[in-house]
Amino acid sequence: MALLVLHYTGMRSAAAAIARLTDPAAKVSAHYVIDTDGTVLELVPEACRAWHAGVAGWGAIRDVNGQSIGIELVNPGHDWGYRPFPAAQIAALVELGQAIRARHGLPPKAVVGHSDVAPARKIDPGELFPWADLARHGLGIWPAAWENEAPDTGAALEALRAIGYRPDLPDTTPARVIAAFQRHWRPDRIDGRLDEATMGLIAAVHRLSKAAPDAT
Repeated sequence: MALLVLHYTGMRSAAAAIARLTDPAAKVSAHYVIDTDGTVLELVPEACRAWHAGVAGWGAIRDVNGQSIGIELVNPGHDWGYRPFPAAQIAALVELGQAIRARHGLPPKAVVGHSDVAPARKIDPGELFPWADLARHGLGIWPAAWENEAPDTGAALEALRAIGYRPDLPDTTPARVIAAFQRHWRPDRIDGRLDEATMGLIAAVHRLSKAAPDAT
C-alpha cells in the first residue's frame, strides 16, 4: 500500500454508514470505520482492495483504491450537520494510523484526505479536520512557518502537482485543486483563489514534501 486516505462517513449515523459500507449493492467499502467514541471496526482486511476513493489520483498513483487503505470517520458531514471530530475519535485514528504506517512503511506525507485525491468530487474530511494536530503525530505533514508570496498560477500548479495533486482528473479545474489544498492546509479560507497567503503555503508544503522521505 502506498497511501492512507481519510474520509468522513457523511451519513446520519454510524449504523447507517456501516450498513452502506457492508452492502454489496452499494459498491462502496472501506478498511476501517472509527466511531465518535473511538471504537474501531475493521470491515476489509488491509491486504484487500476497498472501494473508498472512487475516481481519484495522487502523484503517480492512478488506482487509489488498489494502492491505499481507507479509514472512514463517523461524522454527518456537510449534508447532515458537519461538526468537529471528537478527541476520542482522533486519538483512535492516531493509534490506528501510526500502526498502519508502521506495517506498510508509509511516510507521513502519504496520509491524505479524500478531497486531496478527488478534488473535483469530494470535500471530506473537511475544514474541521485537525490536520495540524495529526501531523504532530506523524500523520501528514504541516509546515512550521511560511511567508506570503506573489501569486503565480503556473508555479502554483507545478508545485501542487509535485505535492501530489492531479489537475488532470476528470472535471478538475485549477480552482478546485487550489480549494482542495486550502481545505487541507488553509481551512479558514476555501475559495479556490490564489492569493499571497495561499501561494506562500503551497510553496512551503512543496518544500516540506520534497524534503520528506518517501518511506519510513
